[in-house]
Amino acid sequence: MTFIPPSTLAFLIDLSINNNRDWFAENKPRYETIKTNFKGFGNLLLEEMNKIDHIDRLKVHRIYRDVRFSKDKTPYRNYLGCSLLRATKLLRGGYYLHIESGNSFLGGGFWGPNKEDLGRIRQEIAFDAQSLRDIINHENFKKTFGELKGDKVKTAPRGYAKDHESIDLLRYKQFLLRQRFTDEEVTNPDFLEKVVNGLQAMRPFFNYMSDVLTTDENGVLIV
Repeated sequence: MTFIPPSTLAFLIDLSINNNRDWFAENKPRYETIKTNFKGFGNLLLEEMNKIDHIDRLKVHRIYRDVRFSKDKTPYRNYLGCSLLRATKLLRGGYYLHIESGNSFLGGGFWGPNKEDLGRIRQEIAFDAQSLRDIINHENFKKTFGELKGDKVKTAPRGYAKDHESIDLLRYKQFLLRQRFTDEEVTNPDFLEKVVNGLQAMRPFFNYMSDVLTTDENGVLIV
């Protein structure tokens, strides 16, 4: 199936209104059908992406929430999600697809880079940010994702001047890309193609980050 059936969005809307175990138990057959369809879509996506990238595996996220340490005790997520994990240490970045009525999107990038990775990215930006600027200012990038997103430090990261010429990029703590889809797009037969095109549009950014995070400041491979 190359799209998400309208019945999937209808179920997720119903679940958001009736987020309790009794209702879910009564509607478990609906969910099982939806889960099967979504896994099928994910496997088609995996197959298509392995034609243009090296994907280690598909991970379909559980609908059951871990509420042990959360103030929100609702037991189920009102969305579906899956991740495509890139293969080998040389390929950095990850792909994510989120399906939710009125809030479906394709995401990717670096949600929580560790201290070493963040330091290396900033080191490269401080040395020469033009390559990254060329990517995020490209017409296709802007058309697909709008702009680079993610949390930032308020002023400047430690060790960098507030008036550094690339302070706008150095302030990032996360490096995220997001492409939103309407419910109509999600349920259209060409949705799989749209998702593949969106993921492919991430590649220049991922290629840049992979080059940075697998080499030292002298360009020597470190993995």
